[in-house]
Amino acid sequence: MATVPSVSYSITVRLEVPAGGKAVSLLTHAVESAGGVVTALDVTNAGHEKLRIDVTCAARDTDHAQAIVDQLEAVEGVVIHKVSDRTFLMHLGGKIEMKSKVPLRNRDELSMAYTPGVARVSMAIARNKEDARRLTIKRNTVAVVTDGSAVLGLGNIGPEAALPVMEGKAALFKRFAGIDAWPICLDTQDVDEIVRTVQVIAPGFGGINLEDIGAPRCFEVERRLRELLDIPVFHDDQHGTAICVLAALTNALRVVDKSIETVKITMAGAGAAGNAVLRLLLAAGARNVVVCDYLGAVHKGRDDLDESLRWIADHTNAEGYAGDLRGAVKGADVFVGVSAPGILNGDDIAAMADDPVVFALANPEPEVSPDEAREHAAVVATGRSDYPNQINNVLAFPGVFRGLLDAQATEVTQEMLLAAAGALAAVVTPEELGPNYIIPSVFHPDVATAVAAAVRESAGGRARGFTEA
Repeated sequence: MATVPSVSYSITVRLEVPAGGKAVSLLTHAVESAGGVVTALDVTNAGHEKLRIDVTCAARDTDHAQAIVDQLEAVEGVVIHKVSDRTFLMHLGGKIEMKSKVPLRNRDELSMAYTPGVARVSMAIARNKEDARRLTIKRNTVAVVTDGSAVLGLGNIGPEAALPVMEGKAALFKRFAGIDAWPICLDTQDVDEIVRTVQVIAPGFGGINLEDIGAPRCFEVERRLRELLDIPVFHDDQHGTAICVLAALTNALRVVDKSIETVKITMAGAGAAGNAVLRLLLAAGARNVVVCDYLGAVHKGRDDLDESLRWIADHTNAEGYAGDLRGAVKGADVFVGVSAPGILNGDDIAAMADDPVVFALANPEPEVSPDEAREHAAVVATGRSDYPNQINNVLAFPGVFRGLLDAQATEVTQEMLLAAAGALAAVVTPEELGPNYIIPSVFHPDVATAVAAAVRESAGGRARGFTEA
């Protein structure tokens, strides 16, 4: 739940008020007295006796939005006509569409784009399947695949409810990297069915972006698809998060003048994101890491370790710490949370080492209040847009796939992930770097191009050209 008014809960109230007098100022006062924020006020129709006005305002949540409407309705002379939720309006009818890239104005153009001319192109691909990369949408198309089992922070809500999120993902691919992505929402949570379904649709895509598939199922799905397919498979909840965390931590450690090889890192969360973040931090040189799940520290002496937790126990916590998260945080230089809200407080952050770095990434409510953390930490990052240093996967996945598609890569390697993180960190210049700016804005014009170039080079050099048939 938002603690301050947010555009995510933005409403437009269409109403009528008496013309003249203080009617307009009373509307603004009513919204503000209810704790809302007026973001726009438009007169849509004017007469001698009545004004029709659209009042757009931000609220904290749906209940708060209703309270604002009630406050407006209580203003003398006000008649409410319609209340519109602007977020729902944006999603009405879906957020993406397919458009033709070629004109179809006459018989000649139709004959080339479709039958009979298209048959020549189909036969060329039948003779050489690789030609599909340059003669079809495959060269620039990604499938965004989910089973609806771990959607945002909403949990297992199913494929239909996942569709608005996957549409949004596709829109981000297009906006930030010019990639045509399409949501594939599967009505199954059976690993074999997921793998087989993606395998048989793969010929139409240049890459697979797995999204919001719950752990530990997501690990097996990704592993098996990587073995089966000749196109890159990227699980954004894992590897996109890992890239952004490593990039931000690289710059945060520069701010506090510490090195990744020497700091003590405590992590909360051993699921899909936590596992991937851990592996990339270790690959980047981290040596002293303790990972905690809801039962406490992961260590070799625990008798409940599955394959994923066993790997963590074998590669972290060399001293065998067996206590809880709060104990693990004491004396740590870095805290990285990809877990649950409100599991730490300001006193826990105060018990960390000097100039600690806190990444509280649970969304929408972080592991520790950012305001409390900032009283003791040198650098604080969250997954939220209303605080500095937002760790947002859109910083990574558009550029990663742009580089993969340009290089016609067949796989995603750890070297590519490290290269992407390094490029993302480098977008922040030494002159810009500071406690409140360790990671660039998602709208920074250099983000996607820098990440794409790094991935492309790691995948084998410059983008391959596409010649005429």
